[in-house]
Amino acid sequence: MDARKHEHEVYDVSIDMEKLADSLRGELESLHPLAREYSIYRVPEATRCSHPSHFTPRMVSIGPFHHGKEELKAMEEHKKRYLKCFLQRTKVRIASFLGFIKAREAELRNCYAEAIHLGSDEFIKMVLVDAVFLIELFLKHYELDLITDEDPITDEDPIFGKSFLYDDVKLEILLLENQLPLFIPNDLFNLAKTAMFETNLYEEISFMTITCLWIRTDMIESIPIQENLLEINFPKAKHFVDLLILCLQPSQSPADSALNDRNIPSVKELHQAGVKFEPGSSKNLLDIKFNEGILEIPFLTVYDSTEHLYRNLLAFESMHYYTRHFNDYIVMMNYLVSTPKDAELLVQNKIFGLGDVEAVRTVFDNLNKGCAIDYYDFQYSGVVADLQAYCKLPWHKWKATLMQNYFSTPWASISVIAAVILLVLTFIQTVCSLIAL
Repeated sequence: MDARKHEHEVYDVSIDMEKLADSLRGELESLHPLAREYSIYRVPEATRCSHPSHFTPRMVSIGPFHHGKEELKAMEEHKKRYLKCFLQRTKVRIASFLGFIKAREAELRNCYAEAIHLGSDEFIKMVLVDAVFLIELFLKHYELDLITDEDPITDEDPIFGKSFLYDDVKLEILLLENQLPLFIPNDLFNLAKTAMFETNLYEEISFMTITCLWIRTDMIESIPIQENLLEINFPKAKHFVDLLILCLQPSQSPADSALNDRNIPSVKELHQAGVKFEPGSSKNLLDIKFNEGILEIPFLTVYDSTEHLYRNLLAFESMHYYTRHFNDYIVMMNYLVSTPKDAELLVQNKIFGLGDVEAVRTVFDNLNKGCAIDYYDFQYSGVVADLQAYCKLPWHKWKATLMQNYFSTPWASISVIAAVILLVLTFIQTVCSLIAL
């Protein structure tokens, strides 16, 4: 009896479990496939929570992550104006552009690290509107760059007509969560060029041309990049943030080595040890070098937008499993610029552009809180070891003290020389007096 009752209970549970199993199987079948090519991520909550405004667009959404948000709808109408301008220059029909995107829909969705909960039609329309917005924005910037006189574009276009709005938009184009795969605006631009009403302006340019010009003229001050690296890396870049990270790779791959002595000296300590500071001969931001008592640091001007941009670069570098070269740069600069006095010394040596030295220090300190240092594989370990060895030699400190305290100005030098001459003459007079006795 007990056995039959037990079997009956098992049978009843099995029916319930089969229903649950069907439900679970449906969820498993609807899982977003983990495509190897995904490269666009949503920033982890632990990273976002401390500075949410640095990762979240306030003006314009690009791509699906923030599409449809109420606070971003004001820009949607302007995006459609850009689409209208785009279509007026090409004979290619809008249906052809939509069909072109439809054929690549699966590839586009697989570029995102999470499922995109938009229907096919809405997704395709969103991609066209956002991709064309980028094309038109860069085209208008390109045209303005060619024109020296005042241009009517700035009067008609609220983005270019209001500098504060343009500054916000250009920064948000470089947010990690605001990305489209680069291949889609590139291919749409090429498709439009196959049948243009006017070809003279567009024959010799590409989406790469207008994109690299925009980055070089409008973003290069916040993130110095070596000549031609934008064009070299553009074909393999997944999106704009990826393009910048690729351009920031060190010019020479540092040898893997451990940071044995973890006491990285600050700029002030190095100055007191006689180290000289010069703007780097390389334009690559990460190329910090030390040779024969001279520390080379590439020139940088810190703007209000610098911290926003750098946070997105750091987030992408860590999430996409790149070697953490940019992470190590921030760590190194945070050690070097540990006080406003350190920043002031670098301003004096024309390594930092003029600005608020306290703000420079704060930016690196804030960014460093989101970084991790690997003491067993730190790209500047060789530079740090050389700096530490230089500081340990007493002669360098004595020489630095002499130069900084007694030969810092021409008048100080004259005073020291006069004092030495007086001391020598006094010594000679004393010797002569002794001999006369």
